[in-house]
Amino acid sequence: MIRKVVFLILLTSSFLKAQSDMTKGFGLLEKGDFQEAELFFGEYLKTDPNNKTALLCYGRAVGLSGQPQKSTGLFADLLEDYPGDFEILINYNESFLWAKEYEQAKPLYADLVDKFPTKFGAVLGYANTLSNLKEYKLALSWVEKAIELDPDNASAKISRKFMRLGYANEFVNNQQYGKGEQTLKKIFEDFPEDKDVLINLANLYLIIKEADKAKDIYLRYATTPKDSITALNGIALAEHIDENDKEALIIAKGATVKVDKIDDVKLTESTYDRYVQALIWNRKFISAKNKIDSLEVHYPNKNWILALKATLGLYTGDAKSSVESYDRILVNDSSSFDGNLGKANALFASDKIIPAYNMANQTLKFYKNQKDAKGFIEKLNLMHTPTIEEHAAYTFDNGNNTAFFTNTTVDVPFSTKFRTTISYFFRSTENTVTDNKATSHVALVGLQYKLFPKTVLKSVFGINNSRFLDEAYTQPVIDLKLDLQPFKLQNLTLGYQREVQSFNAELIEREIVQNHYGLNYNLGTNVNFGWYTQLMRTQQSDDNVRNLLFTSLYYNVLRKPALKMGVNYQYITFKDQVPTIYFSPEKYQAFELFADIRGKISEKNTYMTSAATGIQKVEDDPNTNIFRAEASVQHHFSKRFSLNVYGKYSNIASATAAGFEFTEIGLKAKWLFLKKPLFHKELNLEQ
Repeated sequence: MIRKVVFLILLTSSFLKAQSDMTKGFGLLEKGDFQEAELFFGEYLKTDPNNKTALLCYGRAVGLSGQPQKSTGLFADLLEDYPGDFEILINYNESFLWAKEYEQAKPLYADLVDKFPTKFGAVLGYANTLSNLKEYKLALSWVEKAIELDPDNASAKISRKFMRLGYANEFVNNQQYGKGEQTLKKIFEDFPEDKDVLINLANLYLIIKEADKAKDIYLRYATTPKDSITALNGIALAEHIDENDKEALIIAKGATVKVDKIDDVKLTESTYDRYVQALIWNRKFISAKNKIDSLEVHYPNKNWILALKATLGLYTGDAKSSVESYDRILVNDSSSFDGNLGKANALFASDKIIPAYNMANQTLKFYKNQKDAKGFIEKLNLMHTPTIEEHAAYTFDNGNNTAFFTNTTVDVPFSTKFRTTISYFFRSTENTVTDNKATSHVALVGLQYKLFPKTVLKSVFGINNSRFLDEAYTQPVIDLKLDLQPFKLQNLTLGYQREVQSFNAELIEREIVQNHYGLNYNLGTNVNFGWYTQLMRTQQSDDNVRNLLFTSLYYNVLRKPALKMGVNYQYITFKDQVPTIYFSPEKYQAFELFADIRGKISEKNTYMTSAATGIQKVEDDPNTNIFRAEASVQHHFSKRFSLNVYGKYSNIASATAAGFEFTEIGLKAKWLFLKKPLFHKELNLEQ
């Protein structure tokens, strides 16, 4: 990356005294025609084999034409004849730089600058060596010394520019964005409006999601027709980061019109790459697929095409095809950032957690401290770190019932496949008219095991101890579920649950045990529509039987904030009608329109609001209006602790077993009480 002093030898006294018949060879070296220079000086040495200048030029030509080790040997032989000669020593040292053997070059240059502290070439060569070793702070101090020796030297200022670019990149990789920004801007002192600096500044602002600053930099960058296209590609990405995907697509489309008028393969590829990305961001999946297929004809087996196919697969729920595309990228380039971290995301989407960890870790081996890879691993860690959750709430209804409950749950994942939960639930209920009081204590132990990716068996076992006045009873509690994804964008849950009815004191007194047999099915699509259905049959210990159908057709109106709207239909029947005890009509129907919105208030605060309204009909009674609503605000004090406050209201008859409208106000707290998953050490992650 750092430009080296290629023609230092041409500035020495030996070259000033060189024979005129070597002038052609000097010109070849200066123009970079190293192979021809090698032939020229090789022929010259046949007539004058001991000419020092010719030997030096021949050694440079050999090293710069691709044989640095051979040139090292040639200079070493010369040192035997001219021990301590500065010109030979500096060429000898530089030959290690040509071979990219920077560790070997470092002590040689350190010794050289110790012996010749005022020699510009030695000081600059040492600075460049340190820079290639990414010792940027020390490299910059030495390049400043070189500039003091020759203040107007262009090579030294170019070297300083690239050192600062490397140093800034190091700061950015370590999330020291302010220092990275300052280091980049210093380069403008030597090279105002330098294009490399502008691009790096724009990338920095994109990383920290300061889209407006990035767009301003791209506008400064756009000083030529080609650079204006590069700028448009960057601005389209900035609009996406700023959540303006429609504008991003307009800009990306405009860039393709411009790039079609010029002949630049690399720029054409990057422009169409951004355009297809914009199509995907806007969920125009058919158009994106057609464009990818068209581009693949012209650019077969190109990594950027494969990355687009993989991205489309992730957006459309086809993670398997994404993994295959990323595998093809890695065959082409095992160190590809897109290939490694992209595959990690695709494996995560495929519910293959350990392989996803491994691929993210592999990314960090190639790209140390890379922010996205570290963030991905942190996301997986947070999902598998033991937690404690506390849920407390107060409810009241128009049947004069009040209740307070708390539920404490400890969730401990022992691996990515197996986790266990322990919970304690306490509920105290009272009727303010009848003065009936009751309490329930429920202790549960849950076991969850992933049989296959996206196939999870969940089981909960426990006991319910309920007390009413001087009477008490204990009943077992069971909850079994099988969650699976039979096809992409489809989720199915099969379940059985045994519970004791505990909504109010009267129901607790009657010790009504319910056995629920249920099926939940959700069908997603790539056109924003979705369909959710729940079927449940409940057999009760009082010989009553309930059948329930709930179905919801919804549409995802917005992604950010997430806005979902739709229609719900509910149908319930009971075998026996016992209205004086609990809500149990022979036939109940409800139809409602609903909306659900959730998003961010700020970096640490999120919100959720949902509401539904419609009509309900109980048996042959007239239709009545129904309304329900829920709202919550959550604050993340840190990544490991959050607090949620919520409230909800409903007058839907089926919302409670007693058929009353009710209100609930509650608080939820979640604390990740360990810093890492229990199995973290077994993953051998890069630190």
